[in-house]
Amino acid sequence: MKKLLSVLIVLGISIGAFAQEVGYGVKAGLNLGKYSNVSDAAKDYQKMNPSFYVSGYADLAVAPQFSIQPGISLQGKGEKYDFDGDNMDGSVTTNVMALEIPVNAVYYIPTGSSGSVFLGAGPYVGYSLSGKTKVKGNVGDIWGGEGDYDLKFSGDDKDQKPFDFGVNFMAGYRLSNGFLINAGYGLGLSNLSPSDNSDSKFSNRVLSFGVGFQL
Repeated sequence: MKKLLSVLIVLGISIGAFAQEVGYGVKAGLNLGKYSNVSDAAKDYQKMNPSFYVSGYADLAVAPQFSIQPGISLQGKGEKYDFDGDNMDGSVTTNVMALEIPVNAVYYIPTGSSGSVFLGAGPYVGYSLSGKTKVKGNVGDIWGGEGDYDLKFSGDDKDQKPFDFGVNFMAGYRLSNGFLINAGYGLGLSNLSPSDNSDSKFSNRVLSFGVGFQL
């Protein structure tokens, strides 16, 4: 993970040295997160967990209509379950706040004087800063009863691994005045489970929508 982070940083610096033009942007919006590899029994109750994200980035133009965008982002992730049946009536919500460094390749498609459509993709590395699981109502004894539980990201009894990596995909529209709207999808490739058991492996899946401004 540290090697991957170093590669992304060096890549961003190297590309910046050859950039023909440099712009800067900020984005913020809604995240809808969940975890992969959910059991068949739990899938019926799994919901998208709403959170938020805030990102800052540089837009390094390396060719006409093509840029590389290294950035830094605060990302809300996690999952949610709403139970109604099987002698359960309640919810379990896990919220995780993570710091990410993405490096996206972005292609702009001009649409006349009004602006440009943009499409992008690229890798990211992330580190979980904090997390909490909240249990409400009757959800059995699996989560230890109703209440709030801080997630542990270190030690022998940790709940999740803190490091994450994956691939981002995004699309949107940038107006000629710099205002932009965008949607994205984060495909986590890292197993966040502290257990080596293949049945317990899970990764992040995050759908996002937002607005921003790019100079």
